Amino acid sequence: MWTKLTNTTRWILDFLRSFLSKRQYDESFINASLRSLPFVAGAILTAAAAVLYAQIFNVIEVLLHSIKTNVPWLFFIITPIALVTAWWIVQKYSKAAAGSGIPQVMAALNSKRDTKKIPAGYLLGRKAFLTKIVSSVVALLGGAVIGREGPTIQVSSSIFFMIHQILPKDWPKVDRSRMLIAGASAGLAAAFNTPLGGIVFAVEELAKSHLNSFKSSLLYAVIFSGMTAQWLLGPYLYLGYPKITVGGFSMIGYVILFSAITGIAGAYKAKIILKIVYWKRRLQTPRAHIIFIVLSGFALAAIIYFSKDVAYGPGKEVMNRILFEGQNEGSIWLILSRFFGAIISYCTGIAGGVFATSLSTGAAIGELLTGLMNLDKDNKVLILVSMIGFLTGLTRSPFTASILVLEMTDRHSAIFYFLLAGQIAALSARLVDRKSIYERLEGQFLH
Repeated sequence: MWTKLTNTTRWILDFLRSFLSKRQYDESFINASLRSLPFVAGAILTAAAAVLYAQIFNVIEVLLHSIKTNVPWLFFIITPIALVTAWWIVQKYSKAAAGSGIPQVMAALNSKRDTKKIPAGYLLGRKAFLTKIVSSVVALLGGAVIGREGPTIQVSSSIFFMIHQILPKDWPKVDRSRMLIAGASAGLAAAFNTPLGGIVFAVEELAKSHLNSFKSSLLYAVIFSGMTAQWLLGPYLYLGYPKITVGGFSMIGYVILFSAITGIAGAYKAKIILKIVYWKRRLQTPRAHIIFIVLSGFALAAIIYFSKDVAYGPGKEVMNRILFEGQNEGSIWLILSRFFGAIISYCTGIAGGVFATSLSTGAAIGELLTGLMNLDKDNKVLILVSMIGFLTGLTRSPFTASILVLEMTDRHSAIFYFLLAGQIAALSARLVDRKSIYERLEGQFLH
């Protein structure tokens, strides 16, 4: 199959060279155009995959809501089975598909510098690509508290990696690292409909060189990915337009407090995940792993069964309720179910992301703090600040978190609060751990 695809791209190369040469374009223009083509193709395929992936998640969440409403006891059966099945799929077909997906992309970018030279194809090849999707979908069917955004980043980088693989040798040279970075940024842009967030994520989290060295290819990927996603779904905001009031300097103290608390909470989520992941390495047999996953499945089923709110999936419904349903009372049980549900789901070894689950947990914490301090519950600016703080505490990417929330809500008047929240959360999280969860987990894929 790969030989046929390579032959097809060689035919495309010959056709385009002939077509452009007849119109008397110079060689430098032809080469520049050909170098941009893989990024455009990858972006369009990424957007289509991201939209399909999102639709599958939406359908499953409707199904889970129906089960929760009508037969909630069923989770005690389907959750352990789904988690064990999702874990088995990862173990059987591609261990590189486990978890979020972002550490795998980071490891692939750094694989050339590692002495053991882990092949990028192991981290981003066809097996990892398909396993990631199937495992996460199966896990969500059981009510796992996972998101699709991190997996979308690995899936999109895999698409760009596979396109790079099928380019013939006489194609104008395209740097693989640039393809992977562009793929990751296109994936995030398509998943959240946040093109600026995709660019900032690439620069802040993935790029080890200056933006000038790959800005054109990065922009091609983000632009065409975003345009294709909007063409398929129409213009939309991930979270709509929550009501906010910018209170000037009087609000700064609350922004600092909320972002510090949520930043520390996000860092502790990462620390607990890492401790469990490291402890699991001591389990020597598949039987021990299966027992751990079954027990985790029952624990997650109990959280879903006894929680009055949404305790499964990414948590977009939770965020929408908190942001748009007016006078809400915060719930410590909602926070605990989202916090520990995500930890349990991640530590089973299934494929699943932590971006959306972290945003929903941050929103729940912000809602509770707003109620405890008798603040204006109609003003959602501190809810958004808390979302940024929690995500930053986990990922240590303050600009990415700030820009994501900004683009998801179109609340530009609060941009300085958002940026401040990201910085305060990043500083506060360092009190718990100096490195992000992605930096800690990257090593397991390199070594």
